[in-house]
Amino acid sequence: MSNIPKNLKYTESHEWIKMESVEATVGITDHAQHELTDIVFVELPQIGKKVKAGEVAAVLESVKVAADIYSPVSGEVIQINTVLSEKPGLINEDPYGKGWIFKIKPSTADGKLMDATQYACVVGS
Repeated sequence: MSNIPKNLKYTESHEWIKMESVEATVGITDHAQHELTDIVFVELPQIGKKVKAGEVAAVLESVKVAADIYSPVSGEVIQINTVLSEKPGLINEDPYGKGWIFKIKPSTADGKLMDATQYACVVGS
């Protein structure tokens, strides 16, 4: 059974987003990191990059596959987790904490976001 924190919102493509006052933190879910297995490289977005909801914002490479990471909402990337360049495995170890990928200043809340219960149905938990 996947770890699905109730305080986050989720996408069908297995990203999570934590909305705060003027910014939001984005990462991948526990389910996604289990599916990818050992993450060995992270291609982070550029600070200042404008993304639309559902658009590729970052790329993860694991020992199995490369996976696109989509932005859950439209907005501007305002911070990236530079620690992942040296320690991409943090995503496997702590996907909802130290393994966050980027922060975005949302322009609109136009993404199709699910709560924890809805996401649990998607992953069969």
